[in-house]
Amino acid sequence: MFWQFFQDALFAAIAAIGFAAISRPPRRAYLFCAVIAAAGHSVRFMLMHSAGGGWHIVPATAAASVVIGILAVLVSPKTKVPAEAYLYPALLPMIPGVYAYRTFGALVMCLYNGGEASFSHYFYLFASNGLTCFFILLVMVVGATVPIFMMKKISFQATRHNSSL
Repeated sequence: MFWQFFQDALFAAIAAIGFAAISRPPRRAYLFCAVIAAAGHSVRFMLMHSAGGGWHIVPATAAASVVIGILAVLVSPKTKVPAEAYLYPALLPMIPGVYAYRTFGALVMCLYNGGEASFSHYFYLFASNGLTCFFILLVMVVGATVPIFMMKKISFQATRHNSSL
């Protein structure tokens, strides 16, 4: 279990650095993007694989997104980089690509299968995967932006200058 936890955190950190490189933040932001992504993804991993059955991916992603949002807001004033520069690269490794792929695969199978039983089966897969994908994306957005608005005073200090004009 420890090895899987470590792999999950490591790959999330590597992906976050890659996503951060696309938006070209200051160099000092890369390490924090990696750490925040690893922390958030690890929270989701631990919640989903905890003893007693674990959480479903949607609430686990919501909790991880809130953790990512809080960490991004807390780090941003210290490094003078906006919280969004940490937030988005850290969230991107949690995009539900498998669910999106399965959604469109099931949609194609719905269109190509003529029988009612197979259509119903593939439509069920389409709806199930599509709703899961949609709600994962929704809780990612809401969970990550709530800390920014709840901690307004901290989150907007990163780009403010103290001038007495």
